[in-house]
Amino acid sequence: MTKLTIALSKGRILKDTLPLLKQVGIELLDDPKESRKLILRTTQDNISVVVVRPTDVPTFVQYGAADIGVTGKDVLMEHGAQGVYEPLDLGIARCKLMVAGMEGVDWKQPRLRVATKYTNLARAFFAGRGQQAEMIKLYGAMELAPIVGLADVIVDLVDTGNTLKANGLIPFEEIADISSRLVVNKAAMKTKYNEIQKFIEQVQDIVS
Repeated sequence: MTKLTIALSKGRILKDTLPLLKQVGIELLDDPKESRKLILRTTQDNISVVVVRPTDVPTFVQYGAADIGVTGKDVLMEHGAQGVYEPLDLGIARCKLMVAGMEGVDWKQPRLRVATKYTNLARAFFAGRGQQAEMIKLYGAMELAPIVGLADVIVDLVDTGNTLKANGLIPFEEIADISSRLVVNKAAMKTKYNEIQKFIEQVQDIVS
């Protein structure tokens, strides 16, 4: 029996992915919140799951530590997706990558300070507008940066916009529409083609 390993992203993506897997007959036997195990068993004997940071999923898949993965399009755009196929948009964990800041700030000025963890995407976006942007890399509490004068604007994922609103920020422009994607290791697609293709088709039937 051909074994498959699926790398899932922690957090909101995991919460949205598990019901999808359940519909194709794959359920976790170990609770990822409670278990100390790093490799989780499923109801399918040949399928195991690892739960990692979203930014690590493409690396696990690219180097063959996982055959299949689920991560956000933002991660694939920011870190690149060499060595992986991206056969499916799962349409889950939807949000937008936005430029946001305090009302009244001139975010179209030639030079800007930008707080973000998406430094590659943000730099490319502002360069495309002819703006020189100094990147300030933050991993959290992004909304704080414009308030305390650390940056002119932020580039971050926005879901409902409530966090921006609560902190007196407004969205200026959308950079990209984001959802979770299925990614597959290129070598595994050849060596485990039947099993992986069957999985892709089953998931496709649900999300299409």
